[in-house]
Amino acid sequence: MAASIRIFPHRRAIVDAVTENLAIEVRGLRKAYGATVAVDGLDLAVPRGEVFALLGPNGAGKTTTVEILEGFRRPDGGEVRVLGTNPRDATAEWRSRVGIVLQSTGEFEELTVAEVVHHFARYYPNAADPDKVIDRVGLTDKRDSRAERLSGGQKRRLDVALGIIGQPELLFLDEPTTGFDPEARREFWELIRGLAAAGTTILLTTHYLDEAEALADRVGVIAKGRMVALSTPAELGDRRNAMATVHWQGPNGPESERTHTPTATVAALAERFGGEVPALTVSRPTLEDVYLTMIGKEEAA
Repeated sequence: MAASIRIFPHRRAIVDAVTENLAIEVRGLRKAYGATVAVDGLDLAVPRGEVFALLGPNGAGKTTTVEILEGFRRPDGGEVRVLGTNPRDATAEWRSRVGIVLQSTGEFEELTVAEVVHHFARYYPNAADPDKVIDRVGLTDKRDSRAERLSGGQKRRLDVALGIIGQPELLFLDEPTTGFDPEARREFWELIRGLAAAGTTILLTTHYLDEAEALADRVGVIAKGRMVALSTPAELGDRRNAMATVHWQGPNGPESERTHTPTATVAALAERFGGEVPALTVSRPTLEDVYLTMIGKEEAA
């Protein structure tokens, strides 16, 4: 008995240390709406400082999951800890540590950018300098413009400014670049990378698979309320080891070959062509290819 007493505190310390390093910890999360099960025993752990992308088709349960993490919905079962606290018991102090960027706010059309950001800064005990935040999100030139006159991308930047004005430890981003043109999306990605580099933990939901691949350290795929895959973008679905497709221009037109040994195939082609292989490309399944295959299998199950 005495030996077990000495070991137990050590184990407890290890568990506490692991938990302390997690921004989000979910075990067996469940939520149903009547007979419809939205979240079915979901587990999730997001370390502090990570950019995590949550993927899934409409109706998969990801919106319900995120709203529970944000404290907007109550679960029916399971354990949820966000920054060490159950969101159901959230205090004003906890909320000041969490930033939320919804799909659209649209509530401040008559106010200028500066007025909106300065106003929101008053709600936080440790707010960042509003003018520095405006500059950080790239709206310095628009600080005196009314929100209604901003472009879609500029409005999204204002949403992010409101999400980070309290200097949150954890930032939720819900479909952050919906409706953006390609240039605006790339600029927004740089903003998110800057936040991540500064140590902000980010949970991102997006329908753009290239966005998840560009930003996320890890991705989780939800289907039918369950986490069906969890990995880095490069390794999701073992795509790194999936068969490659080698394309080239043959004498009679385009040719291709699927192979597990693309290097050997390219070497053989180089020997056949006596050097450079015309229009040579080597590709493996994209993150989108793997994701769609996973979702298709889950929906068929």
